[in-house]
Amino acid sequence: MNKTSQSYWENCYKTNNIGWDIGYVATPIKVYFEQVIDKDLKILIPGAGNGYEAEFLFNTGFNNITVIDIAKQPLDNIKKRIPNFPEENLIQTNFFNYHNQFDIIVEQTFYCAIPPTQRNEYIIKTHSLLKEGGKLVGLLFDFPLNEEGPPYGGSKEEYILGFSKYFHIHTLETSFNSIKPRLGRELFIIFEKKNIK
Repeated sequence: MNKTSQSYWENCYKTNNIGWDIGYVATPIKVYFEQVIDKDLKILIPGAGNGYEAEFLFNTGFNNITVIDIAKQPLDNIKKRIPNFPEENLIQTNFFNYHNQFDIIVEQTFYCAIPPTQRNEYIIKTHSLLKEGGKLVGLLFDFPLNEEGPPYGGSKEEYILGFSKYFHIHTLETSFNSIKPRLGRELFIIFEKKNIK
């Protein structure tokens, strides 16, 4: 089965094969956003799954959050958990077909669910979705690349090589406050969009 298809991901939710789902907002992302004062920032969470990051942001006063997922089930789950969340901001689509502009894109296990052959496309797309000076913030996995994924893994060296053409790399370091099963296997990132002519 094509692991980038809607049916693949719908099936993951149907069969509860969602090992990436930790059931709450990832601590490093929570801690970062607890320090962000401007609640009007336009935020995108692509490949959001059950959207615990969106739930946390919404419940702490951020008022301009858009969630994208290729599968319908997780978006329905978000609707059930957060009835007041604006329905028009829960978008079922392929990330690569989406167009808009944001101040922050939250990266939470999405990049590492994308086959390595499409990763450069992700980087270019992310760059295009950010406003000038916009940031990509979140977590990337730090374990050897594999073909069995998702997740497919990745390394600091790969990320520097791939992202540095399009982004200023402000932070790329081992996350000290990851959940126990992921401790030492996640990198916290803050990448700022470069202005490329």
